Amino acid sequence: MFKHFAASLTLVALAAGASAQTIAQQTASPQTAGAPAVSQRQVGSATLSGVPEIPADVREAVQRYQNSRAAQFEDWLPDGSMLIATRFGATQQLHHVAKPGATRTQVTFGAEPIASATVIPGTDRFVMTRDTGGDEWFQLYTRGLTGTAQQLTQAGTRNGSPVFSKDGSLLAWARATKGSAAYTILGVDPKAGGTPRTLYQADGAVAPADIAPDKSRLIFVRSLSNREDQLFELDLATGKARRIAPKAEVAVYQSPRYLPGGKKLIAISDRGNDTRQLVEIDLATGAQMVLIPGLKWDVESYDLTDDGRVLAYAVNEDGFSRVVVQDRITRRALPQPTLPKGVLTALKFSPDGKQLAIGLTSATSAGDVWSWDVDGGELTRWTTSELGDLDPAQLAEPELIRFKSFDGLSVPAFVYRPKGVPAGTRTPVIIDIHGGPEAQTRPIWNYGAQYFADVLKATVILPNVRGSDGYGKRYLNLDNAEKREDSVKDIGALLDWIAEQPNLDANRVAVYGQSYGGYMSLAVMTHYSDRLVGGVERYGISNWITFLENTEAYRRDNRRAEYGDERDPKMRAVLERVSPITNVDRIKKPMLVMQGANDPRVPQLESDQVVEKLRQNGNEAWYVLFADEGHGFLKKPNNDLRREVETVFLRRLFEQQPAR
Repeated sequence: MFKHFAASLTLVALAAGASAQTIAQQTASPQTAGAPAVSQRQVGSATLSGVPEIPADVREAVQRYQNSRAAQFEDWLPDGSMLIATRFGATQQLHHVAKPGATRTQVTFGAEPIASATVIPGTDRFVMTRDTGGDEWFQLYTRGLTGTAQQLTQAGTRNGSPVFSKDGSLLAWARATKGSAAYTILGVDPKAGGTPRTLYQADGAVAPADIAPDKSRLIFVRSLSNREDQLFELDLATGKARRIAPKAEVAVYQSPRYLPGGKKLIAISDRGNDTRQLVEIDLATGAQMVLIPGLKWDVESYDLTDDGRVLAYAVNEDGFSRVVVQDRITRRALPQPTLPKGVLTALKFSPDGKQLAIGLTSATSAGDVWSWDVDGGELTRWTTSELGDLDPAQLAEPELIRFKSFDGLSVPAFVYRPKGVPAGTRTPVIIDIHGGPEAQTRPIWNYGAQYFADVLKATVILPNVRGSDGYGKRYLNLDNAEKREDSVKDIGALLDWIAEQPNLDANRVAVYGQSYGGYMSLAVMTHYSDRLVGGVERYGISNWITFLENTEAYRRDNRRAEYGDERDPKMRAVLERVSPITNVDRIKKPMLVMQGANDPRVPQLESDQVVEKLRQNGNEAWYVLFADEGHGFLKKPNNDLRREVETVFLRRLFEQQPAR
């Protein structure tokens, strides 16, 4: 739930990168007969096409912001110490912290970043998750604080959602295979080892969520879309699954867990409500009871002590996290931690239930870990992460604003205005649109926004357009299927808002985004090119048809539920109409495109074809292809390089247009 908040920056290139690099050199520079030659060069694992040399001052400026690092809580060990993930030097790896303020002792030393780690109950060993080159075909490994890792899973498969029985003798997880939408739930004794056994097979995305205390049953979630889940209970002896509350309305279910006694579940759900609430569900009848009535915002996370008595939960209030601790039985509030204002990255009780680990990040903090003494009411800081050469006092504090869209909808946005700029000075603007689309821009440590505000003296605006998470399911559904371009119109309304501000320069506005935000960047450029100086997009969707046909099979049906099914002729016509590739002739300003060659979500074709079309039209298009990255750039030198290229590109756009 929290992994997208942890900044994963890794450094070492893959041994397999050479073959991918060869492919990159062959495909990174789409050109057309008769078109001017485009310069191409290699920097590390990246092929740069049409990109000029990077000045030394840009490299120096980038490093000031790229050396921050966060501490991400992973799990408690039985002795009360912690496993955390952090980057020291090359990649995000696991570290052991014995007590508050103690040295972070590095435990793993792999070339690839660690995605997550979960301790095997009652032991000092853990299961960790890691992929190769950003390909997202995750493997599970077991290891201890010393020694080597043992791979649990089969190469060429995608493995995730590991859960343990209370005694640690059963580990269950979900597995997908290449070219198939089917999933398998597997189980093994992680202490004894051996060959995993099949617990359940399904023709859609399923993931185990919790194992009953007596290990006779297992709860799993079937995900049909980001708006619809189904709850099932699996009898481990017979292999038969029973759906819970089969007649209930469509709803999302997150983090379902057995309550003591095994007759009820606790979960986060929006069933019967616009926002996500903390609920109890009767396994026999499917009846649901809301635990904290009256909440106006989503519950984003929770944890419960093993005895079911003490409950901790967090509410996402307009992007900021509020943590509450209470007695689950009496509903009585317990002493509450007073935390810095920010966004939660972790929330988990220690095995004895006496300590609550809290991870937090903010606009001026990369992210650290605290513990809350449940009985004593004392908050203790465990880690103090560094911001490199940055002074927190000089960083921009985001302002939460709202603007009216074309249909009167109120759209929220966070605004980072550069410090030290005289009042009334009109600054250039970067509109940074998040991915998802079921995601939410929140006031986390955003070193990109801070960097652009400082180095380019640009105001960075991060809108949560319709379709964003965190504002209820009605808001979430406002951009579905045929309504896709309504979210693009939200950016049109934001451009109107920018034009009305005395301290923003409407003549120097660039659009920027990654993944779905990359699609938005392309789409905004097709609609509002005359009002923009250019656009940046990383691994964005350029053609809805080719995207849906080529995104990995294990996620294709989920994406069709959000974007529309391209196999339906009527929907196909809509998708063709709104695809940026169909309207690329409208883009009249320069664009920077970046892509990972191993991306399983938005394949390389999406970037190749839009760069080719832009260049066919005589439009300036820079292209950077990383041979050892997937959906997101996780290796530090790659992240450094992409920020350098972005800087040169955006600075040129802003300097070419006279300030107003």
